[in-house]
Order: sequence, then structure tokens, then C-alpha cells
Amino acid sequence: MTGFGVHLSLHPHSVWPGDHVSFHTPLYESLTLLAAYAPITRRLKLGVAVYLLALRSAAVAAKVTSTLDVLSGGRLIFGVGVGGENPKEFELCGVLHAERGARVTEGIDVVRALWRDTPATFQGRFSRFAGVSIDPKPMQVLPPIWVGGRSDAALTRAGRQGDGWVSYVIQPERYARSLEKIRAAAHAAGRSLAGFTAAHLVFITVGRDYERAKQAWVSVLSRRYAQDFEPLAKKYGVIGTPAECVEQLAAFRDAGCNYFLLSAIGEPREERGQIETIAAEILPRLRTR
Repeated sequence: MTGFGVHLSLHPHSVWPGDHVSFHTPLYESLTLLAAYAPITRRLKLGVAVYLLALRSAAVAAKVTSTLDVLSGGRLIFGVGVGGENPKEFELCGVLHAERGARVTEGIDVVRALWRDTPATFQGRFSRFAGVSIDPKPMQVLPPIWVGGRSDAALTRAGRQGDGWVSYVIQPERYARSLEKIRAAAHAAGRSLAGFTAAHLVFITVGRDYERAKQAWVSVLSRRYAQDFEPLAKKYGVIGTPAECVEQLAAFRDAGCNYFLLSAIGEPREERGQIETIAAEILPRLRTR
């Protein structure tokens, strides 16, 4: 469940594991995995799409991400989100499912305060502290925080607090409308969105014909998420020949997306071939389209 990020310049730019504490299939802890990637990469940004901040102590998350940013030479992008599709995961972590949004909203402020201030003081609903410091600070002055989600609450959070937004299972028309809601929330909060990144997490399967690519996409994702992805393929997948995939990605670019997180979907033996085909046959066509 690790994808790679592509900036609008269409060069590989970053690596993005997903995040869960408990999941339907085996999944490494996301920040630990990024720490393993740090010494074997030099230029790639290290992102998580997205970290379920409500399941963790915000202070501990600040400490771990600060350490990761230093160890990687300032390459962290901290993607955060609410999650919630697996209520038992919240039960496991002792967190009320209904509080997850409030915890993430507050947690973002806690993380930034601890990254920035020496000493830091915060008085909130879930976190209260005074005169404490987490050191060393991140190498970046403030690592970028990209907010994930597609609900109105997530869009408001992205506009008010985010340096970027990560969408998923969404269509281009809704993507464009969502960006408008983010801009409105930022304006209401008196924030500028200069430098804001509009990203989209894409489940992509490329093949020599649409039907065979679709079968692979549905099979892998249905097993991964323990639900039937057949009804979602046409609506949310980027699936088909290289030319068909280019058209589907271009629709998101036209809707305002300037950063793709591409998760190549296939059987393990096919994933490398998927990535090579995307690099050789899709990105160059999208670049010149």
C-alpha cells in the first residue's frame, strides 16, 4: 500500500505509504516505514497518505515526525486525516469514533505548536500543557501538513489549517467543487493559499485493454479493503490502456489537481511492471497533452 507522488512537472517526487493501526491485510506502521526509506533515498520527499492522527497522541506524533524530518534531511510531508471506516480500530486505540474529527483539528495545532515553539503552551480539549519543548525541532521550519478527506468538515479543515489537500475516491467534477470549498474556508479564516498543494490519491491499473485492467483493479482492491470494488471501478478508478489512463488523469488536472499520488494496483508480481509502464507510457503523454 505504498504509492509514489508525481508533481505537475510529472517527475517522480515522493513516496507515500498508507496508515492504519489495524487493517484487513498486513500493513507496516507508516512513519516507521518512512524512517526505513530515509537512508536509502536522497531527493524523494517522504509523505504519509494519510496519518490517522486521532488514533495517536498528538505530542508523540510531533516528536516522531520531528525526528523523521531531521533524519531525512528535511524531506517530510505530513499527511493527516480522520479515517473512520474501521470503527474497531478506534476501539483498539481507546478513542471515541465520534471524536475523531475534533481530535484531528486540535491535533494539527498541537503538532505545529510543538514543532515551532520553545517552550510550547497549549490549552485545548484533548491536549493541555505549558512550558514544554520537543527537541530537536524539524529541519524544515514547519514541515508541510496536507489534510486528507472529502467531507465538508475535511475540506474546511484543509482550508483553515492545511498546506495541501489529498483527495481520494472522488470524481473530477466534485474535485473542482471541493477546491472551491477549500478556498472559501481559507478566505473565511483570513489565510492565503499561496503555495497550497492540491493532490489526488489515484488507484491506477494500466493494461492492454480496459476489461482486463479492470478485473485486476477490482480483484486487488476488493481483497485489500474487504469489500466489493466492482461498483466503484468506473466511477473512481484510473483504469485501462495508457491512452485511457492519460485522459482520466488529465480530467483531474483540468479540475485543479497539481499533484498525483499514484498507487499502482496489481498482483505483487505485476506491480513493478505497472510502475514502469506508468513512467514510460503515461507520464510522458500527460506531460505533452
